Amino acid sequence: MFKMQGIVPPMITPFDIDGNVDFDALESLVDFLAPRVDGLFITGSYGSGALMTTDERKLVAETTINKAGGRVPVIVMVGTTNNRQSVDLARHAEWVGATAVAAVGPYYFKHNDDSVCYFFEDIVKAVDIPVYVYNNPGFQGYPMDIKLLRRLKAIGTSGIKDATFDIQLHAAYQRLLKDDNYDVALGTEAMWLAARALGCEAFIPGLGNAFPEICRRMHREGMAGDWDECRQTQFEVNRLREIMYLAKSTQLAVYAMLEIRGIIRAYPRAPFIAASDAEKHAIREELAKMNMLMEA
Repeated sequence: MFKMQGIVPPMITPFDIDGNVDFDALESLVDFLAPRVDGLFITGSYGSGALMTTDERKLVAETTINKAGGRVPVIVMVGTTNNRQSVDLARHAEWVGATAVAAVGPYYFKHNDDSVCYFFEDIVKAVDIPVYVYNNPGFQGYPMDIKLLRRLKAIGTSGIKDATFDIQLHAAYQRLLKDDNYDVALGTEAMWLAARALGCEAFIPGLGNAFPEICRRMHREGMAGDWDECRQTQFEVNRLREIMYLAKSTQLAVYAMLEIRGIIRAYPRAPFIAASDAEKHAIREELAKMNMLMEA
């Protein structure tokens, strides 16, 4: 069965200054990332899936998969507020060639366990490709405990993207959920060293949109058991994450960093506000101090 391996960035969706999806920039970003990563996770939190219409999400999925052309697997995030829309997105993703789909728990309303299971069961029944649980308590609005995750595993989900930012929970997922048929991937670059020691084999780094090279190096060091090197790289990555917050959020920083590296110039969709010129200047200065402004 498919399992995520390596680094799988949660790819941003580029927008133009008027807020339209910039498909030329999207294709350029796919071309930049495809040879540098091990997969693409699209239309999720970094990908602004919740800010787009259903038709826009489908076009972004179709464009990304076509441009990737089989160079890397593409996982499409299909989470919404409701079963019907998520099933529609999942079926479309399978039809255009997605390797897998993932869904954050249905958001806006606070749902009980039975409703969350009903939501994922409908997606699982709708497609023949793997369905990941994207466990992001901050964005879905409620936690998923081990009892619920075990129920979701039993109804046929294939794995979990752990975005809890809690290494104790991650250790429990590795111990209690992961097996030959169930994947557990880390939803951040910030804890790779510790997660790898627990048995993790893949992570989904927001930083990897703009700096996939250092993320891939850190992954390889961890997989090889080069713990001293991996620890030093982890510290560099975490320093880069601190720099990202100069743009007020890591998501917004990715747009600025991609522009600074000369890869694409794009904007987040409102109500997000793009990094200011002063913020971009501060980010550039800090990246230069770390010798991160090499040619893309």
